[in-house]
Amino acid sequence: MRPLIVTSFVSLDGVMEAPGGEPGYRNAGWTFNDVEFVPEAYEMKGREQAETGALLLGRVSYEAFAPVWPTMDDFAGYNAMPRYVVSTTLGSDDARWPATVLRTLDDVAALKQTDGGPIAVHGSATLARSLADAGLVDRYHLLVFPLLLGAGKRLWSDSDIDTTKLRLVEHDVYSNGIQKNVFDVVR
Repeated sequence: MRPLIVTSFVSLDGVMEAPGGEPGYRNAGWTFNDVEFVPEAYEMKGREQAETGALLLGRVSYEAFAPVWPTMDDFAGYNAMPRYVVSTTLGSDDARWPATVLRTLDDVAALKQTDGGPIAVHGSATLARSLADAGLVDRYHLLVFPLLLGAGKRLWSDSDIDTTKLRLVEHDVYSNGIQKNVFDVVR
């Protein structure tokens, strides 16, 4: 079974919205505007790209990434791997960044049963929450920023679900206060 990894920049209070500066959120760009850049804090991001076998995105993130990521040399690995978009409304993929459209979480569960490397979920707040609530997430790669952002899309839902136990398998703290936390979901 292919592990499904949710990877995210997240504030200490669980907000993941607009870390890179996307318009429409009052704290947009918080990862770069509010915390000193320390290259070693992002080592995990390069490792993820090398180890990932496929990308899984929600429609909103896919539509934001499709016009930009194909032109970014930093994402050459992601641009070369299979991409999947979970959406009930997307009519077709973007020809600039082709992807297979999955319609349900059952389709995601079936994808996990195929051969290949880990499946990474970037951005995709609504999808990440749905995957977690459905018990489909196997690991979290989190860079936790020393910020309280208050309002914003959160990584985890407020659904009344059973406890999800996590095991910390990797961690580090950087000079700018960012914490790397890698958790496996305990089954």
